Amino acid sequence: MSTNTLMIRDFPQDERPRERFIQQGPQSLSNHELIAILLRTGTKDESVLQLSNRLLSHFEGLRQLKSATLEEITAIKGIGSAKAIQVLAAIEIGRRVTSLTFADRYVIRSPEDGAKYVMDEMRFLSQEHFVCLYLNTKNQVLHKHTVFIGSLNASIVHPREVYREALKRSAASIICLHNHPSGDPTPSREDIEVTRRLSESGKIIGVDLLDHLIIGENKFVSLKEKGYV
Repeated sequence: MSTNTLMIRDFPQDERPRERFIQQGPQSLSNHELIAILLRTGTKDESVLQLSNRLLSHFEGLRQLKSATLEEITAIKGIGSAKAIQVLAAIEIGRRVTSLTFADRYVIRSPEDGAKYVMDEMRFLSQEHFVCLYLNTKNQVLHKHTVFIGSLNASIVHPREVYREALKRSAASIICLHNHPSGDPTPSREDIEVTRRLSESGKIIGVDLLDHLIIGENKFVSLKEKGYV
């Protein structure tokens, strides 16, 4: 078989884009390998890698490709409308991601702000939910993550589960929240113990625990205001 007609299945496992994506991450792939994943298949005459390389060469790289029209891409031999739409859809997602701003992100300046952010969602829950808000340096909410559902227990709420997401999101600080289905937000011994463990761990990692809020029926308790953070 000529190297000009090699299909993806003919390449060694560690040279296939999808396998390398899984094993080494997307940053390890070249531009034409990422496009090959979008195109999915080549033609009877060339592999998807060759097809994607020819596509990039035609537009002299990503800069011109990002402005290409559907008609311009489908004019390339081997690329029909389905393949072209997949490429253009990926380009549009990239364009939208780069245009995102922090302007609409919720800012937490006080315990009241944190409680207000989750009150309507958490006050009617029939089980305890332990939730973390991950904030940037401007105290804007980057992400909300439910760590676990069930009765609060210091052995269950492990700092690594809380701070793993903080590191992943490059968060500057976190706020922990959990609800009391009884509606009474009075902190328990377990609540206080969990808070102290998380606060100490955060200081070591360099991600501040700003507060731990207990959500009740239209009321809350801030463990920071109680002196436990």
